[in-house]
Amino acid sequence: MSRLSVISVIDDDASVRAATNNLLTSHGYMVHTFASAEEFLQSTHLNDTSCAIADVQMPAMSGLDLLILVRAQGYRAPFIFITAFPDESVRARALKAGAICFLGKPFAGPTLIKCLDTALEAHRGGADT
Repeated sequence: MSRLSVISVIDDDASVRAATNNLLTSHGYMVHTFASAEEFLQSTHLNDTSCAIADVQMPAMSGLDLLILVRAQGYRAPFIFITAFPDESVRARALKAGAICFLGKPFAGPTLIKCLDTALEAHRGGADT
């Protein structure tokens, strides 16, 4: 990688945040974790995030609502969605809104890494954040 990729993990489940953080840091990524979409939006890491991995169903603001909001603000970093409740209509809406991957929990580590590699490669070829 030409520069360190910063991955933001947004999930209301602490165990998912911890496991995803461990997986990604073991692959050399810098990871920031957030318990809610609002926490992510209020952080200083929105603009340095290379890719966001977000839960679909969270209290207050869903991952899909987060994606729609940040896209409207001009934020272009890729999104990967993870969910314990995979639903085809939500998957379709997420992909239409610009998500790179939509994974059901529990997901295999190599599957997430493959999605992340795809997302980061696509983002490098496009406009900056």
